[in-house]
Parts: sequence; C-alpha cells; structure tokens
Amino acid sequence: MSPTDSTSTGPSGPSAPSAGLKRDALGTSDLVFIVVSAAAPLMVMVGVAPLAILVGGLGAPAAYLSAGIVLAVFAVGFTTMSRHVRNAGAFYSYIAAGLGRVAGVIAALVALVSYNALQIGVYGLLGITAQEAFLDVFGVDLPWWLYALAGVVVVWYVGFRSVDFGARFLAIMLTAETGLLLVLAVAILVQGGSSEGIGFDSFHSDSLTANGMASILPTAFAAFMGFEATVIYRSETRHPERTIPRATYVAVAVLAATYAFIVWSIIQAFGAGQVIAAAASDPVGLFFAASDHYVGGGFSTVMRLLMVTSVVASLVAFHNAVTRYTLAIAKEGLLPSALTRVHSGTRSPYVAGLAQTALAFVVVAGFALAQADPYGQLLIWVNTPGIFGILLLQVAAAVSVVAYFRRRSTAEGPWRTVVAPVAAALAMSAAMVLAARNVELFTAASTTVNSVLLLTIPVTCVVGLAWALWLRAQRRATYDAVAADCCTATVEVVR
Repeated sequence: MSPTDSTSTGPSGPSAPSAGLKRDALGTSDLVFIVVSAAAPLMVMVGVAPLAILVGGLGAPAAYLSAGIVLAVFAVGFTTMSRHVRNAGAFYSYIAAGLGRVAGVIAALVALVSYNALQIGVYGLLGITAQEAFLDVFGVDLPWWLYALAGVVVVWYVGFRSVDFGARFLAIMLTAETGLLLVLAVAILVQGGSSEGIGFDSFHSDSLTANGMASILPTAFAAFMGFEATVIYRSETRHPERTIPRATYVAVAVLAATYAFIVWSIIQAFGAGQVIAAAASDPVGLFFAASDHYVGGGFSTVMRLLMVTSVVASLVAFHNAVTRYTLAIAKEGLLPSALTRVHSGTRSPYVAGLAQTALAFVVVAGFALAQADPYGQLLIWVNTPGIFGILLLQVAAAVSVVAYFRRRSTAEGPWRTVVAPVAAALAMSAAMVLAARNVELFTAASTTVNSVLLLTIPVTCVVGLAWALWLRAQRRATYDAVAADCCTATVEVVR
C-alpha cells in the first residue's frame, strides 16, 4: 500500500482514526446543500417541469407538493431508525436490519445499480446542455460527448477532494441556480404575469383531479431522488442523531416548496389558458421564453450557463453518494477490499471514486460510439431503471422500519414506527405502479426497450437473491458480517 492511501477495515477490526473518512466535517446546512444539489432544482425545472405541465396540466405544482408530503412522512420512520442503526449504508443497512441479511444483500445490489444508473445517465443531459450553451453563448460547436467526458473528469476531481470541499462547491452552485429561479419567479409575479393575471387554478379541484396528474406523480417523486443521502454521510457528520433528521426534513421541505412555487410561477407567466400549448410547442424553451420576456436575454444567457453547473452539481452529489455506498458495502466484504481504501490526505474513498468514474467513462463512451441520443437515450433510458430501483428501496426501507421496531422495545411511538412508515410505503407503491403503467411517457421508446428497462430492477433482485443464498452457503463468515451492527438480536430500549 502506498503512503498516500489507507484502508478502512471491515467488521473484523476497527480502523485507526486517521484511516477513515473525515469526521465531524458536515453540519445540517452542508447536508442540505448536498441533498438539494443532487436534485438539481434548475435542471429539474428547466428540463422536466415543462413535461409535467404538458402531461399533468395546471395541477403540476400540486404534484410536487404531494410527493414532498409523502417523502416527509417516509422520513418520519426513516430518520427515527437512523438513531438506532448506525451503519452508513442507508437503505441497504436499514433493510438488512429490518428484513434480514438476504434482503440486505439484494438491497445492496439494487442500490449500486440504481445510483449508478441515476448518476451516469445525467451525463447525457450534461453533454447536450453544455453543447447548446457553448454554441449559444460562445459560438463553439463541439460534440456532446466531449462535454460529457470532460464532466466525468471534473466530477471525479471534486469527489476526490475532501467531502467538505465538495459541500462548499455544491453550496456555491446551488445558491446560484436557486437564486436564478427565484429572480425569474419574482419578476413574473411583480409584473402581474400574463394578461390573465395571477391565478390559483393550479390548486382548484378540477386541476388536482385531471387525468394527467396520476401520470406525473412518478416524475414528481423522481425530482427528490437522493434526499436519503443524509444517512450515507453519517460517519462524516457532526452530531448525526440530531443533524441527519433535521437536514432530511429541511431538504424535503426546501425542494417541495421550491418546485411547487417555481412551476406555479411559470404557469402565471403564460396564463392558465396558454401555458399547456406553450409547453407543447417548445418544452425545452419554456423557461427561456419566460426569462426573455420578463427579465431579458442576458438573464437567459446566464440561465443557460448555470444550467450546466446545475447538472455538474447533481453529478458530484450522486458521485459522492455512490462512492460512499460502495465503501460501506465493500467494508462488509461484499465487494473487493480495495474499494475500502480512503485517501490519507483528502479522506475520500478514492478507489471507489475511480471505479465509479471508470464505469461512467465506459458507458458514456459506449453511447457516443453508438451515436445514441444523449437526452432521449443516455439520460432517459439509463435513468429509468434507477428511478424504479430507488422507489423500490424506499418502499422496502419503510416496511423495514415497521419490522425492526416490532422486535424491539422502544420509547418511539406508533406514529414513527408503524403509521407513518406504512402510509409512506403504500403511497410510494402506488407511485411505482403508476410509473410502470406510464413508462412510455418517460422513455418514448418501443415496447421492447420499455420491457428491458422495467425488467432491469427485478432481474437485479433475482441476482441479488442468488448472491445472498450463495454467500450464506459458501461464505458464511462474510454473510454473517453483513450489517452485523444492525442485525443483532438484542432488545433495545430508547428513552
């Protein structure tokens, strides 16, 4: 081992303090910036919200509020369990603690596939966004994949640096993009919106019960992807018992309020009678048309450039989440031990970061060589299994909360340990079914392609099941070490 790295040991022995991730590096605001940056509000609003308006109609703002409410209810049980389960594996370790090691191994594989799919697919959006921005602003016309591959390198570098450096980078990017959206929204409202004036049709019963509303709920849930990353950073967080729940609730609230307010404001920009037609004629240009009219062309230019940084910020946040998931799972012995190495200088899981970067490079290069569409295929097709995988993990984690506390004597009340988790599991299961039934709205692909995308996560679950059973039969020590600090049979009383 070189002097520039160190290895964090697995369950068999403790690491020296200098060998692990950087301790006490993150506070509540840092975690909020990381989570909200992963969601990339500017990217979600400019790139996806027009589709939500087109399909869901005037009620689109309420869809984001609804998703936020469901995830806040989910967070009740999720953050309660975070005080009892101290493993940094998030969904995977929680599921192992509640539903057993076989389910935990399956969840570990699903998490790796899902987070990698979500992160790598976004390079397609980075490529096309940067290509359009540089052509429009600087007159430079380069292929999308050059920007995407350059992004792979930038994301690796930021992820390699210390976690607090990454948090500061994300904070700057997030402040800029959120500020831009709020300036546009305020400009629209101050000028009174369209000739129809300011209205609240988005929250009328007719808008909330429109046929398209059910179809866009999965899109709304996808806009919050990565909010559970607060738990992944547990070992790097100050006072995690208080900080993680607080950051989770704040992040969900900020995202829900921002999404709903911005989408409602854009509807005011065009008017309830015209906005759907405007979204249909030019969904990608909807926000830019509003900014040209209400603020000016220079503002639209800044928006195009910050759209690029918004995507980069999202990629960095997801990259950090993937590497920490990989580190946690490798420390259990489920992945090669080299992936547990933490750099002695930056205290980042640099080998896991290199592995994730190499995978991203290969996938992006493969799509480029195949001359695939960076938006419709690299982004949408690769992201789709990731969305289903995360929804499935959320449902399983909610069920795990109930199972976990049924076996333990605890002072946590039934609202936190039963009612909220069950309600969240039912709501998210419904969203997953709706997503499957309307998958063509996301992919615009053939039946064959959609079938492959829908089967990716079930197949991953089957592979994970076979893997877990093999470990139990052939590598019992490794199997017994899976989430060992979570799966003990001791009765825990918390006052």
